[in-house]
Amino acid sequence: MIKKTALILFVSIFLIGCFSNEKNQKTSKIIQLGEVDINYYSDKSVSSLEVPPDLTSPAYENSFRLSEFISNYDENLVNLTDKSIENTHQKIIDSSDEIQIKRFGDRRWLVVNKTPDLAWNLSSQFLKDKGFVIKKSNKKIGVMETDYRENQKPEIPSNSIGDFRAFLAKTIENVNYTLPTVDKYRIRIEPINEGKKSEVYLSLQSMAEVSTGPDQTMWQISEKDQSLENEMLYSLMVFLGSDSATAREKIINAKDEKNLSVSVQDGLNGFAKLVFQLNMKETWDNVSWAISDLDIEIEDKDIKAKTFYISTARTSDKGIMTRLFGDEAVKKNYQLRLKSVNENITELLFNDISELNEEETKNFSYDLFSQIKNLF
Repeated sequence: MIKKTALILFVSIFLIGCFSNEKNQKTSKIIQLGEVDINYYSDKSVSSLEVPPDLTSPAYENSFRLSEFISNYDENLVNLTDKSIENTHQKIIDSSDEIQIKRFGDRRWLVVNKTPDLAWNLSSQFLKDKGFVIKKSNKKIGVMETDYRENQKPEIPSNSIGDFRAFLAKTIENVNYTLPTVDKYRIRIEPINEGKKSEVYLSLQSMAEVSTGPDQTMWQISEKDQSLENEMLYSLMVFLGSDSATAREKIINAKDEKNLSVSVQDGLNGFAKLVFQLNMKETWDNVSWAISDLDIEIEDKDIKAKTFYISTARTSDKGIMTRLFGDEAVKKNYQLRLKSVNENITELLFNDISELNEEETKNFSYDLFSQIKNLF
């Protein structure tokens, strides 16, 4: 009887600690910004996960690279603008540079008073300093992406996890409540103000190892930890020149730009179109983010023509081949083009580059645009 009572008491205390943790996490998801030390295992980089093909991020193709034709070439020196690279002795970190925070919903990004080339080099160094290897780097379209790296258990303040679990963490070495989680980051640089300033977008994608049976596990895409993404954005903002107090205040108090209205409608020749209640610039930013968040490969883009060239697999083509060889086996190229209707409405149009205009491709245009719409 005494043992049973003790067990009930133990479980009760544990549950109270859990509920306390959930409550505190909900009310202080961003309040703890800057107080959690994010660390990644330097020796636990995961470049190739054994995930079912329909859940994996697509492998990146080696498109045209100057390094194949020119010796002693560093693709990171490609200029993102049409202007020549500025004085290389320019001061890298200037705390007087004002960094603004823009926000749409939960998504935040930086507007920095630095050229795209300088923002690119600093962002690349930031990721390397965090222990990541940059696996994809395409300066022409302004995108860099890291490998997957296992996230160490962060040092969370005791008032955020509850007294009981804080006690366990101190008394039991290497206490762990979950299977490993691995993260990768993507940074996208967009030139603005004729290349005098830059918009810097940081996004997180995580995968978790889950149990599928006795002594069996598999990796699967996990829900984004928005607080972790905000924490890394905060660290990047400080690295780019902001002081920590200002960065924390701006990220916490960032005001939502406006309510975003997006709808899928019938376009020309049986293809779908996506209609944004935004101007051309705002739509470009949001579509760029959505394509990146869906992990769709951007082969190329034309900022002036507001056009994306993407490589992806149609819904109807995913089957036995993709289960065996991944989406790469059935990928096709498509064009997404923005069209301004007026100052407040912009359309995203789908174009089949092959000009075959198959019924499966028309259906896929609706599937793809519905996925983009659901992100907003």
